[in-house]
Amino acid sequence: MLIFWDQRLVFLATPKAGSSAVEAALESLAAVTMPRPAPLKHMTASAFRTHLAPYLESVTGTRFTTVALMREPISWLRSWYRFRLRDDFEDPTHPMQGRSFEAFIHDYMAQTPPAHARLGTQGDYLLGTDGRPAIDQIFRYENIEGFVHFLEDRLDCAITLPRVNVPPAVDVALSPSTEVQLRSVLERDFTLYNSL
Repeated sequence: MLIFWDQRLVFLATPKAGSSAVEAALESLAAVTMPRPAPLKHMTASAFRTHLAPYLESVTGTRFTTVALMREPISWLRSWYRFRLRDDFEDPTHPMQGRSFEAFIHDYMAQTPPAHARLGTQGDYLLGTDGRPAIDQIFRYENIEGFVHFLEDRLDCAITLPRVNVPPAVDVALSPSTEVQLRSVLERDFTLYNSL
């Protein structure tokens, strides 16, 4: 999370949607940065509205605008898969050893997902308890240029996002039947993404 005090702007960091690159590029411009721990870095919009937004507004007398990125839902899971492969590579007994993306997705869709696939959804971060977007402006990760232009206008500076956390290239194919099932599981996220 990045808080730009003078501009009354808050960037809420959706996991695996470019947040590390945004933080690397803009950390020096932010009044407050929360790069860790994960519950602060990736605070949900609902948690922000409940806990931090009222404080910021009470201190400044102004409501802060919130902005976030959302990745195409299957691409988001592909990024998680690659990250998990790399994340656990040093451990010879890691749960991703030899696990295909197809198997990872079946783990993700399980009634009780194993720890390596217990990821939630982007909607968990971006939607309020009423199921509606709890962020003022959500940009598609795939339209990062639009997001950068928005930030450049708000922060009045040129921005170049670095490439960070680049995952390994691996096979991330899904069978058609698994993709249909996954799209059903992620219906809420697809509805949100398609509305952006």
